[in-house]
Amino acid sequence: MIALSGKCVDIEDSIISDLLMGLYILVFIFGLTFNVLTLGPIVQQVRSRNVLGIFLLNLSLSDLLFILTMPLWINYYYHNHHWGLGVLSCSIAGFFYYSNMYISIFLLCCISVDRCLVVTFPLRFKTKRTSCYAWMACLAVYAVVVVLHIMVLVKDNLTDAHDERNGNDRCYETYPLQAPVALFNLLRVGLGFLLPLLVLGVSYWKVLATVGQSPGLSAQGKRKVRLLSFGVIGIFSICFAPYHLLLLARSLIYYLSPDTGPQGSYCSFEQVMHFPFSCTLALSSLNCVVDPVLYVLVSNGVREEVFCWRRHKKTPGGATCSLNRYTRTTATPNLI
Repeated sequence: MIALSGKCVDIEDSIISDLLMGLYILVFIFGLTFNVLTLGPIVQQVRSRNVLGIFLLNLSLSDLLFILTMPLWINYYYHNHHWGLGVLSCSIAGFFYYSNMYISIFLLCCISVDRCLVVTFPLRFKTKRTSCYAWMACLAVYAVVVVLHIMVLVKDNLTDAHDERNGNDRCYETYPLQAPVALFNLLRVGLGFLLPLLVLGVSYWKVLATVGQSPGLSAQGKRKVRLLSFGVIGIFSICFAPYHLLLLARSLIYYLSPDTGPQGSYCSFEQVMHFPFSCTLALSSLNCVVDPVLYVLVSNGVREEVFCWRRHKKTPGGATCSLNRYTRTTATPNLI
């Protein structure tokens, strides 16, 4: 359908906004609940200088920052794609939304590489695997992603994210694309999705191959490794692949279309793709709900802390809990 109103994409009031609003409400409620519940136990692991705990803490903090933008987007869809909060707030909300998306992606890569090195080269990597190493990796991820997004916002003068042409009041729904934005989108797909997906795939392929040949690991331990490997790659693909594939398609169609005017083939494509693209963007937010559940279930240390906290609330004695946790940890090394 070609937009006939002089706009490249004509976004009308519809039940679509209610569906997206409902999804963001669920993400906000469950994401906030799961991340807050696991934050305390993860902090306990960080105090014990658990390297995986450090990565999980930063992933949880990134998810929480991501979740804090949810009320703004819920309000946006409640008012049928009308921002109503000003240009600067739109740019800042989008900055936190997208920055934390890619911080989460690269932290998942850090965890996968760390797991691969621990399983594949346990003796060689043991002396180099310190809490300092983990903090430096996390800070590097934050610095790279944040600096790149700040550069983009400064170059765009904090206004391109907000579309107020033709009576619009949209946030991060500016049509048609501009050439620098389309190029930046291609870089996001390549460096922010395809490269991390390759790293995840290779890392967990090495982990599965090494664990499968390990006679000292129990069947339950191998099952846990497989759960983490397939779970992370599956969730990563489900949450992030649809969004980045449509982002790639939008950018390529922009470059290949000879006419980007309201009556052109490019705007016709964007009109058709608007709802699916909005859904894939909302789908990407589910990552912050699943991250804490997946990693807590498969991580011995964090799971033990969760159980310990629950038992501590029911019984005043905490020494037995600590002793049980210590015994299990020393008896079976935590490969996850």
